[in-house]
Amino acid sequence: MPAFNRNTPLMITFYTVINWLSLFSYWLLIAGVTLRILMKRRTAPSAMAWLLVIYILPLVGIMTYLLFGELHLGKRRAKRAKSMWPSTSNWLKALKDYQHIFTNQNSEVALPLFKLCERRQGISGVKGNQLKLLTTTADTLKTLIRDIKSARCNIEMVFYIWQSGGLVDQVAEALMAAARRGVSCRLMLDSAGSRHFFRGPYPKMMRDAGVEVIEALKVNLFRVFFRRMDLRQHRKMVLIDNAIAYTGSMNMVEPRFFKQNAGVGHWIDLMARTEGPIATTMGIVYACDWEIETGQRMLPPPPNINLMTSEQKTDRIIQVIASGPGFPEELIHQALLTAVYAARQQLVMTTPYFVPSDDLLHAICTAAHRGVDVSIIVPHKNDSMMVRWASRSFFAELLEAGVKIYQFEGGLLHSKSVLVDKQLSLLGTANLDMRSLWLNSEITLLIDDDVFGRDLARVQEDYIARSVPIDAAKWTKRSVRQRVTERLFYFFSPLL
Repeated sequence: MPAFNRNTPLMITFYTVINWLSLFSYWLLIAGVTLRILMKRRTAPSAMAWLLVIYILPLVGIMTYLLFGELHLGKRRAKRAKSMWPSTSNWLKALKDYQHIFTNQNSEVALPLFKLCERRQGISGVKGNQLKLLTTTADTLKTLIRDIKSARCNIEMVFYIWQSGGLVDQVAEALMAAARRGVSCRLMLDSAGSRHFFRGPYPKMMRDAGVEVIEALKVNLFRVFFRRMDLRQHRKMVLIDNAIAYTGSMNMVEPRFFKQNAGVGHWIDLMARTEGPIATTMGIVYACDWEIETGQRMLPPPPNINLMTSEQKTDRIIQVIASGPGFPEELIHQALLTAVYAARQQLVMTTPYFVPSDDLLHAICTAAHRGVDVSIIVPHKNDSMMVRWASRSFFAELLEAGVKIYQFEGGLLHSKSVLVDKQLSLLGTANLDMRSLWLNSEITLLIDDDVFGRDLARVQEDYIARSVPIDAAKWTKRSVRQRVTERLFYFFSPLL
C-alpha cells in the first residue's frame, strides 16, 4: 500500500481551482465576444452568423472574429483618416467657387441619388464631362499608354492587382519614361492583390526611374494583431494631368497572362475614360487614400479653368462615390438601394460576385414585383467557390419575384454596372457583395445621361446574348444536394 502523501489533497484542490478558472475564463471570453457582437450595430444575419460560428467552433470562431469581425484600420491610419478632413473640407469649399462646373439639374430618375450623395459627401455632381466606354482590356491599355505618353504634369494610379505581362509591361515602361521626363508619378497598389508584383523586378525599376510606388495595407503576420487583414484597397483608378481619369472593373492585368489555371476563361471588364471636372473630384479620393497610407498631404489643384469653360461636345453629368475608411459609411450600399427603388421601367445589373444584403435583395425583388423589367447578369463560372454557391442561394427568391438571371458563358464577367431606365448608370469597382458594400475601398461613378445609358445598354445586351438564362421551372427541380450546399454557403454570406 503506497504511503499517504499529505500534499495530495492540496494538489487536487489546486488543479480543481485551475480547471474551474480555465472554464470560467473560457465562458467569460465567449460571453464577452457575444456581448461585443450584440453591441456592435450590424445586420441581424451577420450577427447571427458570427454567433453561430463562435458557438459551433468556439476557439476558432473567437480568433476569426477578433481578426476579421470588426473594422480595425490601425491606430496610425485611423488618426490620419480623422485628421485629413479639415483640410479636405476646406478644399471642397474652395472648389465650390467654380460654380460653372456643378449641376443643379438632374433627370427624374437620378435626382434622389444625386441629392443623397451631395448631402453625404458635401459636393454635387459636375457637368461638362466627356465620357467613353472601353469594353476590352486591349483597347483600355492602348488608350492609357497614349495618355501616359502625352502627360505633362502628373500621373496618379491605384489598383488592386498589377500583374506583369503583355501590354501591362508597356504601361509600366510608359510610366517610367514619364517619370524620367519630369512628370510626377505615383502608384499605389494593394499589398495582397499585387503580391506577385512586389516580389518581381518592377518596383525597384520604377522607383529608380522616379515613380513613387506604395504598397498599400501591407500584409504580414505581425500586422494581424493591429489591423484587419482582409480590409483591401480595391479601387482601380488613373488620373492624368488633373484632366483625364479612368475607372471601372479592370485591374492592371492582361487576361491572357492572368489566372490561366483557374478554369474560368478570360476576365471581361468594363472601364470608363473621362475628361473634365470629374477628374478633379476623383483626385480628392486619391489624395485622401495617399494621405491615409503615407501621411503625405497632396490635395489636388483646382480645376483647369480653361478646360472647364471651353465648349464641350458632350455634357455628361457625373457624381463620384467613394467608400472605405475615411469616407461616408454605407454610401455605396445606400446608393444602390436608392437606384433600385428609383427604377420605373428597367433595371440591369452585372456583377462577378452576387451576395447581396437582405435590404438589397428585397429592393431588387420589390422592383420586379412593381413591374420593372429586372435582369441580373453573373458569370457561369466563378473563381470563388464560396461566392458561387452562396450567390445561388438567392436565385430562387429572385426568380419567384420575376427577376431574369443570366449566366455569362464568355469568360469570367468581371464588369460591375447598374443601369436604371437607360438613363442612370452606376459604373465602378464595387461588387454586389458584403465585402464591397461594407469593407473595401471602392469607387463608383454615377452618370446621369441617356446617351451614355444607351451605350451601356448595348454592352449589357451583348453580355446577355452571350449568356444562358436560368429557367425558373428547372431551377425549382434542382437536387437536394445542391439545395443543401447552397444553404450551407448562404450561412456564411454575411461574412463573404
